[in-house]
Amino acid sequence: MIGLIVRFVVSALVLLAVSWLAPGFVVSGGFTGALIAAVVIAVLGYIAESLLGDKIDPQRRGVVGFVTAAVVIYLAQFIIPNLLSVSLVGALIAAFIIGLIDAVVPTVIR
Repeated sequence: MIGLIVRFVVSALVLLAVSWLAPGFVVSGGFTGALIAAVVIAVLGYIAESLLGDKIDPQRRGVVGFVTAAVVIYLAQFIIPNLLSVSLVGALIAAFIIGLIDAVVPTVIR
């Protein structure tokens, strides 16, 4: 349970950093907004992974995983429109930055 909370806190911090770095990607509501956005993106990612299987596994992302991540980020704004605003280019840039951060700071501890 603590690991899950830490993961969402780290994800929220990453979203705040991406909001600062990526044009077309805006998280409103400060840390709370980023935390809610992290939960929504995680749920949408889980649904996408359930539908597409191993093709979008974070450790083997590739092009399909990258595009799926961008789509998940883009769709999240429609679930929480007051907290997240994303353009198509912003979603692509955000997916790229999040992928880079995920490669450097893995979220899964083995």
